[in-house]
Amino acid sequence: MSELIEGLPPPPPVARTRDAAAVILFRKVQRPAEPKRSAPPPTAEAFWLKREAKLAFAGGFYAFPGGKVDKADASVPVEGATGLDATLRVTAARELLEETGVLVAHGPTLARADVDAMRKALLDETASFGALLEKHGLKLRAADFVDAGRWVTPPHLPVRFDARFFLVEAPEGSNAVVWPGELTEGEWIAPNPALTRWSNGTALLHPPNLHALQSLVAYRGDTAPVLKNLRAPTQVTDFIARRIEFQMGIRIFPLRTPTLPPAAHTNCYVVGNSDLLIVDPGSPDDEETDRLLSFVRELMTDGYKPRAVVLTHHHGDHVGGAARVMKELNLPLWCHAVTAERLPELNAARLLNDNELIPLGGIDLIVHHTPGHARGHICLEHKASHAMIVGDMVAGVGTIVIDPPEGDMGEYLRQLQRLKDLGARTLYPAHGPPLPDGPAKLDEYLNHRAWREGKVVAALTEELQSLEQLVPKAYDDVQSFVLPLAERNTVAILDKLIAEGRARRDGEKYGVR
Repeated sequence: MSELIEGLPPPPPVARTRDAAAVILFRKVQRPAEPKRSAPPPTAEAFWLKREAKLAFAGGFYAFPGGKVDKADASVPVEGATGLDATLRVTAARELLEETGVLVAHGPTLARADVDAMRKALLDETASFGALLEKHGLKLRAADFVDAGRWVTPPHLPVRFDARFFLVEAPEGSNAVVWPGELTEGEWIAPNPALTRWSNGTALLHPPNLHALQSLVAYRGDTAPVLKNLRAPTQVTDFIARRIEFQMGIRIFPLRTPTLPPAAHTNCYVVGNSDLLIVDPGSPDDEETDRLLSFVRELMTDGYKPRAVVLTHHHGDHVGGAARVMKELNLPLWCHAVTAERLPELNAARLLNDNELIPLGGIDLIVHHTPGHARGHICLEHKASHAMIVGDMVAGVGTIVIDPPEGDMGEYLRQLQRLKDLGARTLYPAHGPPLPDGPAKLDEYLNHRAWREGKVVAALTEELQSLEQLVPKAYDDVQSFVLPLAERNTVAILDKLIAEGRARRDGEKYGVR
């Protein structure tokens, strides 16, 4: 079960955007001249950060220093700017200091210890940024924070920002250092090695940061061509990226679907570097499918070739647009045999088997049959990076319901453990954002299910009880509207306990064995 059901509250409205600023901090790198040759032009290195995996926004991703506007930022003067333009530059300067220890301000040169003290005071919230600047006789100048474009977070994400980017050259002698906390690492890196890490899946990037690194490749001592690219990204509408490719070859295209709240979208994945698979085109809404078809056709004009529609399983919020996509792009359907049985009208052309390899023009995918949520459920592993498109095995938003007889809790738990044992890294779920720390998320699911099973076991007694009696005890930590879903999970847990000889059933009542 993953489709919308009656009795649940509607999904939350699209999150409002919050003003934010980000800093593309770079420094010149001059390579030495070869004998009898003039010195080559300088190149650039950028300072990027990796955000702690548990953060609500971009956790586990690489990014540039930045954050949301604080109310106090508006009170700090900026030479050469007023209003929001000034406020955003204050945010950029403050976040840069907080996250890297780099101070970009005009005035006396401070000792490293003084800069660190300013940073600590900001992080401890013992002094405001404006007060610290005033104390040390420092001023901010708009010219030091050069406009480098604007990006708005797509509406499918639960946390959204309207972010202005600024290109900032690191002051001479500055020392960028990450302190433990919301960031796990930071380093200076040239654009091409950073992009190589993105292409092999070891560094996930949101579109603005990917675009920034691609733009910095053009730096040869002059920021003009870099800024031209930064300010005019392609495949963007109203500052929102149309092409979201967190790692090379795995593109996410969220579609509005009648799915289980709080999710409101099902992620369609368009996978491949030349040939393409369209995974879970799940929306029954023609406008949503129109958007997807336009996106795929845009890729086709760039030389990509769609090969097939692939379904992770048969639930409605994963298959709603499949027939139309197949028809309009003249594509076959690939899925597991059980899914094909559930959807005979789609006439599957290829039945995917466990451990089957799908060569995809530079990308190899491995099929993993992972029943439990649905009997024909499959995951697709990106062989090179061990990233996995996991359908409804886990969720970035909401929960996974195991609904017997289609669902099998014991099998579901075995498959979660199997994905972990296979070395899954980034998990790409059907609902919500990617999960960069796959092992931690799988452990979280396994531990939570074990904890919930313990509550069901604790609710059982020798005296037989109905589901109406058991569920409120086993799910005494949830709101009442969740109980219909909780009942289905409880049945799945009870079936598992009965199979293990730990519970018994008599008619519609259950007790300990």
